[in-house]
Amino acid sequence: MQLQQLRYFTAVADTRHFTRAAEREHVAQPSLSQQIRSLEKELGADLFHRARGHITLTDAGETLLPLARRILADAETARREVQEVAQLRRGRLRLGAPPSLCASLVPDVLSAFHAGYPGVELIVHEDGSQDLVRALADGEMDLALIITPLPVQAPALVTSELLREELVVVSAPDRPAPVSRRTRIQVADLRGRPLAMFRRGYDLREFTIAACRAAGFEPVLTVEGGEMDAVLGFVRAGLGIAVVPSMVAERSGLRITRFATPGMHRVISVAHRADVSPPRAARELERILREHLDLGMS
Repeated sequence: MQLQQLRYFTAVADTRHFTRAAEREHVAQPSLSQQIRSLEKELGADLFHRARGHITLTDAGETLLPLARRILADAETARREVQEVAQLRRGRLRLGAPPSLCASLVPDVLSAFHAGYPGVELIVHEDGSQDLVRALADGEMDLALIITPLPVQAPALVTSELLREELVVVSAPDRPAPVSRRTRIQVADLRGRPLAMFRRGYDLREFTIAACRAAGFEPVLTVEGGEMDAVLGFVRAGLGIAVVPSMVAERSGLRITRFATPGMHRVISVAHRADVSPPRAARELERILREHLDLGMS
């Protein structure tokens, strides 16, 4: 049983005339009649009494008519709802991002997306890049912002670089600056200085500790285990200094000290599953994200 056959059937039932029904459906009358006969054959019953100049429904036709109208109405509802999703009037977008980006870049981008597509439900999954990669590969989100390169290969994903973000040192404004008589800091200057450190699994934790070890020393951690807001609070309270992304630092109200050239940077990339094309909402979010970054850098 095909939707087209049901449309032709209801057209004949409404007009009580095969030729007028064909005209209404913009189809040749022989084609419409053939489809009706095929439907009757499939159902095993005549749907119309065919008398010259007088078409009426059989009992089988009377039984089918309300069901056919309901099926056609449901199909139209489904078509409209799918179109609404395709046209971004409705739907759901699941985005993953590290806490540092949720505290800086993500709110502005989601605000711009929501202004354009208020009917799309936004779900944000906040976690470290490695956990985001696993969740993305498992189909738990549509798009993720991650820090690359990843420590292990993720062949199930496609990644595309968004930007290289500068990392800086933040300190309490009412405490001595991390370096004296200089405006820039070296990684070596962190030796012996108390650091407020993020929890394990946090991208910035691993990055900072690796940089210190590459410079030949183990960092001194005065307090650790926090999320971004907690670490900024620790710094504000004078418990230590911290290495954070520049976008976060600029919103923090803390003193910012930049690293000497070549500095410290992290690469932020957008990722999605390789075997599934991102939904239109995810592609539109990525477009807005790139536009936002281009405007911020211009």
